[in-house]
Amino acid sequence: MRIGPYTVYALQAGWFRLDGGAMFGVVPRVLWERRAPPDERNRILLGTRCLLLIGNGHVVLVDVGIGTKYSEKFADMYAIDQREQTLERGLEALGLRPEDVTDVFLTHLHFDHAGGATRWAEAGRAVPTFPRATYYVQRSQWEAAIAPNPRERASFLPENFLPLLEHGQLEFLDGNVEVLPGIATRVVNGHTRGQQLLKVSDGNHTLLYAADLLPTVHHIGLPWIMAYDMCAQTTMEEKTLLLEQAAEEGWWLFLEHDPEVVLCRVRKTERDFEAIDRLTALPPQSPSPHSQAS
Repeated sequence: MRIGPYTVYALQAGWFRLDGGAMFGVVPRVLWERRAPPDERNRILLGTRCLLLIGNGHVVLVDVGIGTKYSEKFADMYAIDQREQTLERGLEALGLRPEDVTDVFLTHLHFDHAGGATRWAEAGRAVPTFPRATYYVQRSQWEAAIAPNPRERASFLPENFLPLLEHGQLEFLDGNVEVLPGIATRVVNGHTRGQQLLKVSDGNHTLLYAADLLPTVHHIGLPWIMAYDMCAQTTMEEKTLLLEQAAEEGWWLFLEHDPEVVLCRVRKTERDFEAIDRLTALPPQSPSPHSQAS
């Protein structure tokens, strides 16, 4: 896919699992388990799908997955599976090295979106994974991450983002701005304060990286809101406005966590919205080595 000067790629950075009840909030299990079957620990399969844009002299990444700095206990808790697919392998398959990446947009700083922003170097020191890139974060999200509330504290791991500031590679954004030609932010606050979605548009075609406003195709339904969200009502209002515009203008929605659906469009129904024109990728065929209770 091309949008303006950019060639668009989807890179799978691995798989993990989160509690199905938490992922679907007030939606009863009898409804969500038909769409997302849980494992024996009530966890559903999720992807960590990153967006890569190449063009106009830039190599741009949007989100970077969990990364590799986790412990064995952490890997078991979240059933992390990177046996076959990692961000680095995805880049390598396109002939790219970490040094080639020029820009990294972090939608927010939760570990499953920003963990790959840094890597362990010598003496257990975390350094930026992409040494020549500028990393973009909303200032309000940074403030939320460095002084987290009790509900989000476990999702903000300082080693994932403090090295970006220490190495002078971090640029703060304030609100909705066009950062590169045809690439603009859209800030939403229901999931976490200062989450930035990325909109790529050439005037004729538009793609929106929906991050955790719409983590899976199932979350397109307005009542399907994560219990992880800081403010469910705000999320519903933000979803409504965004889906109205996406349906009217025919946007492609890029889904970060859906294990199968990469892109879709939406249409408005009598009472809600539904996904159409789904483009899919296969989920992993064998169970994660961490999917069984230890």
